[in-house]
Amino acid sequence: MAQWVEAGLWGLAGGGALVLGALVAWFLRVPRDVVAVVMAFGAGVLTAAAAFELVDEAERTGGLLATSAGFAGGAVVYVLTNVLLARRGARHRKRSRDQPSESDQAGSGTAIAVGALLDGVPESVVLGVSLLGGGGVGAAMLAAVVISNVPEGLSSVAGMKAAGRGAGYVFGVWGAIAVAGGLAAALGNVLLDGASPQLVAVITAVAAGAILAMVADTMIPESFERARLYTGLCLTAGFLTAFVVERLG
Repeated sequence: MAQWVEAGLWGLAGGGALVLGALVAWFLRVPRDVVAVVMAFGAGVLTAAAAFELVDEAERTGGLLATSAGFAGGAVVYVLTNVLLARRGARHRKRSRDQPSESDQAGSGTAIAVGALLDGVPESVVLGVSLLGGGGVGAAMLAAVVISNVPEGLSSVAGMKAAGRGAGYVFGVWGAIAVAGGLAAALGNVLLDGASPQLVAVITAVAAGAILAMVADTMIPESFERARLYTGLCLTAGFLTAFVVERLG
């Protein structure tokens, strides 16, 4: 099997976890409290992945300047995109804890989907690059991607479904993001063969910046609306899980 094909399949597998979460939320009636707990756990996983798998690796290989530039860039792009969504009516914060509007619910799902795209594409590129030089795919990174993507798909689709989005829209969005991840991994493997460590560091750090912006702006506030005092505990459990996976990998 050609290496770029293998990279694409690994990227598709990581993105497929988003679709898995979407399927669970679509076909099962998942209580909102459960969604909130899962979202908090996913936020912890994403935070740990950003810190230990992405930022740390980018700084060690490409230097502090390239890492800082990519990290800030990823956060800025996500926040600006989210601002544009809000101005078009897709506000993701709830106006009422007990009676969120359809616009609020749909906006939350859309914001998480945007974050999944902005961090998922660079993450997939990282997976593709990890195969260069004859090495295997980064197992810890792949595990972190899968662990975090299931809650993202679950929490986003729960909001979209509650707001009346159809199956075509929901699975079209997540299917497209999964395919984009596969293509990004394949292209990353082909185009970044021999690329400078600084360029790879920027791409890696962009993913980390988008992740943390999404966690702070969307996932934690939405989780706290329902989980309340359990949010911190669930987030800590997710962080610890990802940290253990990274160290054992």
